[in-house]
Amino acid sequence: MRLVVLAGGFGTRLQSAVSRHPKALAPIGSVPFLELQLQNWQAQGVSAFTFLLHHQSEQIVSFLESKRFTLMDGCHVDWIVEGVPLGTGGAIANAVQKLSLSGDFLATNADTWLSAGVHDLIHAPSPALAAVNLRDPSRYGRVEFGTDLKITRFTEKSDSTHNGWINAGLCKLSASLFSEWDSSPFSVEQTLLPALARDGELCAVPLETDFIDIGVPVDYFRFCDWISDKRFNRLTPYES
Repeated sequence: MRLVVLAGGFGTRLQSAVSRHPKALAPIGSVPFLELQLQNWQAQGVSAFTFLLHHQSEQIVSFLESKRFTLMDGCHVDWIVEGVPLGTGGAIANAVQKLSLSGDFLATNADTWLSAGVHDLIHAPSPALAAVNLRDPSRYGRVEFGTDLKITRFTEKSDSTHNGWINAGLCKLSASLFSEWDSSPFSVEQTLLPALARDGELCAVPLETDFIDIGVPVDYFRFCDWISDKRFNRLTPYES
């Protein structure tokens, strides 16, 4: 199944730590974050990738081209560079239109690490959203669902420190969801997913796996430390 990778963001919150590269190419020791991501996704069985790009897109295109016959050998790889930012939803809708996509595909954020979950999403009913349980979900907001795994609502970020489920940044969507796109920017997280939840159509796929979003310096550095010192251990309970 194709994995659509959202990698066009400006990375504003991370710029104090990583100023010369897009988030997807943030250096983790001696290698770019995206190289580790690609190794991980391929290990989970993904061999078809579409990258949705905007900010500093030339760096990501250069990286992908340099890996075409090594890391990406045997994979289908393409990309779309947006002329203007379209939001996560607009970026996906644009790809559906330009690449004539049909059926189901996976979509993920380039800056979000999940050690596992691809297999679970592939075999979940569409549309579906990966969820992880954090001890402190306040930075993300919460995902609420019942025993039938149907997502009932999303709640905003809060100061609550009680554990809870969050959107893990990986979902399974159908191209048909974007068939009426009017070319305007919009957000998957703020518009599409809540609408699907209100209609009772969106399923949660709870995961027990390592999760980290490197979008802020503290978690970027924590991921660097994890790769350096504990690559084969679980991330600390602070997040996972």
